[in-house]
Amino acid sequence: MAEEIENRKFEHIIICIEENIEANYKKTGFQDIEFIHRALPEIDFNEIDTSINIFNHQFNSPILINAMTGGHEVSKKINKNLAKLAKEFNISLALGSQRAAIKDPSLEYTYNIARETAPDAFIIGNLGAPQISDEYGMFEINRAIKMIQANAFTIHLNALQECLQSEGDPFYKGVINGLQKIKKDIKIPLIVKETGAGIAKEEIMLLKNLEIDAVDISGVGGTSWAAVEYYRSKDKVKTLPEITKTFWDWGIPTAVATIEASTIGINLISSGGVRNGLDIAKAIAIGADLVGISLPFLKPAYEDDYNKLKELMEKFIKELKIAMFLTKSKNLNDLKNSNLIISGTTKNWLETRGISTKNFSNRSEN
Repeated sequence: MAEEIENRKFEHIIICIEENIEANYKKTGFQDIEFIHRALPEIDFNEIDTSINIFNHQFNSPILINAMTGGHEVSKKINKNLAKLAKEFNISLALGSQRAAIKDPSLEYTYNIARETAPDAFIIGNLGAPQISDEYGMFEINRAIKMIQANAFTIHLNALQECLQSEGDPFYKGVINGLQKIKKDIKIPLIVKETGAGIAKEEIMLLKNLEIDAVDISGVGGTSWAAVEYYRSKDKVKTLPEITKTFWDWGIPTAVATIEASTIGINLISSGGVRNGLDIAKAIAIGADLVGISLPFLKPAYEDDYNKLKELMEKFIKELKIAMFLTKSKNLNDLKNSNLIISGTTKNWLETRGISTKNFSNRSEN
């Protein structure tokens, strides 16, 4: 089992780097969101403050390097580079599922390299929902936390992916009870995240009632794990390739899921297809506290190109600050109250779900 998981992790990395695994026809929804340009911002660019305090931690910007990998030799290099990036920019880093190292402790080094590289960084641990439904409890959770001295912990939801793996575990009966037990005993913030299919407001309300500390909606528009499993399944199980293609674009677009979650009132991470600083700004403006990015960082981290990672991060932050400058936003709270227009498919989806988009267009008092 441990070797199987390790091999799967490597396959996922290579497929994400070499193949087109992003959503096909369904987009994030950010293309339907436009800021109202403010021609007289009355602020200086160097006054703009992108910092945020969340989980009792002060970050320099709202960017989260989102969960990618762990559990294979190449993961050590990737996580080391990502931790170095998180340390230099004082942002948060989420690691991939630690299940491989729970099964085989000899793989712990592929995860704890992040803590060794960035002793003071805010690092988030990770295990999957199917495991806490039956197999894992606080003993395994605490092992995973101790492994990386985690500052927060994520339980990831990947129901779609589990259905599309020949070796998948589509066992979700008991997950809610498992989350309830973990929340009762865990000593650090507990996050629940999707893995590319979005979280609807019905589940957000349920998670809020469980007193989950934050949710990462991880919507459609970026990496499709159905697509990843398509490339893995082609030579393994006869019917799986066609089934994975059927569900390639399954789920809730990122912008829609972000706005739905924002109506519930919970610490909110928006991810899924975020590809530039303007996307980050839009995600914050529609309710996110942090914005997760993963795929753009994967290839340079894998290729050990730290300079490229640094250039990407500087680009994202510069684009975010330009969007803030042009919307008269000195800080992220101002950005959350900036005026914007929502149109197209995103507007149709939201209004069908009973969420009005009119209030976004005249929020700013200035």
